[in-house]
Amino acid sequence: MINNTPAHKPRPFVDLVVSIILPSLILMKLSGDEDLGASSALILALAFPLGWGLFELIKYRKFNFIALLGLISVLLTGGIGLFELDTKWLAIKEAAIPAIIGVAVLGSTFTRYPLIKALLFNREIMDVDKIKDRLEAHNSTAVFDKRLLNATYLLAGTFLFSAIMNFILVKWLVTSPAGSAEFNEELGLLTLYSYPMIAIPSMIMMGGIFYYLWRTIHDLTGLKLDEVIAAKGPAK
Repeated sequence: MINNTPAHKPRPFVDLVVSIILPSLILMKLSGDEDLGASSALILALAFPLGWGLFELIKYRKFNFIALLGLISVLLTGGIGLFELDTKWLAIKEAAIPAIIGVAVLGSTFTRYPLIKALLFNREIMDVDKIKDRLEAHNSTAVFDKRLLNATYLLAGTFLFSAIMNFILVKWLVTSPAGSAEFNEELGLLTLYSYPMIAIPSMIMMGGIFYYLWRTIHDLTGLKLDEVIAAKGPAK
């Protein structure tokens, strides 16, 4: 059967503009009563990341747990603003999303499908079969599994860091009542600040975990980096 679903190509710049920059500018510049107003500006700002997330999910037909949580996060943020709930719920929501992922990462270690394998040790990124064959040849499978577990703990730690930083950032920046123009402006600042203060450090941590995983594979198998990375076949 021919698969007509287009291959997904990461577009970090587009993701950044659509999900971070545009919503932040809308919230900070168009929330006043003389512009769109607080509610309309919030709806418009939320429409960008929500619409982009749905577009990605529908077009590429690939279930993405992180993307789903992102959509839920956007809907919850919109609900807090539109229904003018206490801002403490925003802090709880911002901390809860990465905390749930962290718990899921830890909980997955008790299943047959640890999330570390889905996120890093998978066939899209690494030549898993070659690595497994070499580990068996070196009688190093048990040692590798132990270090993979360590990598799982490190990965859960990155989400714990994100949860704590999210909570602190909301408490620091968002002090105005939900539904007000000031709340929207603070929400825009929160979105902008979260990228350099949370997203980039988390990406660096993820890079460190990938390096730890690669060093583990190299030490146990002798494979070089270009032998570990999954080969990309020709486009069909």
